[in-house]
Amino acid sequence: MPLYPQRRGFTLLEVLIAVAIVAVIALLGYRALAALSDAETRLAGEATRWRTLDLFFARLEGDMRQAVPRSARSGSTREAPWLGLIAAPGDGNDSGDSALAFSRAGPEFDLEPGSAGQRLGYRLRNGNVEVLYWTSYDRPQDAQPTSYALLGDVARFRLIYLARDNAWVDSWPVAGDADLPRAVRVQLTLSSGETIERWLALRQ
Repeated sequence: MPLYPQRRGFTLLEVLIAVAIVAVIALLGYRALAALSDAETRLAGEATRWRTLDLFFARLEGDMRQAVPRSARSGSTREAPWLGLIAAPGDGNDSGDSALAFSRAGPEFDLEPGSAGQRLGYRLRNGNVEVLYWTSYDRPQDAQPTSYALLGDVARFRLIYLARDNAWVDSWPVAGDADLPRAVRVQLTLSSGETIERWLALRQ
């Protein structure tokens, strides 16, 4: 009879089964972590996109609320205080996109873009909504604005204006109405297919 009892170890099959179970558990854990990481990345991207949209609309509304009924001279041509047009197709844009130029309140200084007292504009160009700055209300005929892209991945940019008779129109000015529209309806169609609409009241 042996002095010490014999101890039975794991067979090769049992070891292989244990290794396979641990590998499956590790794989499931890795996939769960990867899914959580992807979800977090998507949520962060969505949050950034909506924050960018909020900043854009805040900027647009802030500029529009400072609009004044002051006409502007471009060479020998006089422009309406608020000039809302349907842009012609071009620069990668479809017909139906809006272009806007208006006078913003404040002193006329030739400072960095963004100071008050300028002629401003908004347009869609190559998938970007751009803000345009002229250094003053009145300018030479060939004076070119400085443009900055504010929002990208935009498929369509449309502005609709509320007239005195509560009718929505695609262009401004309207004969017999005020220099500024009562409100503006902003419609953005993103490249992803989503459409976002905001209404901005300008006057009673």
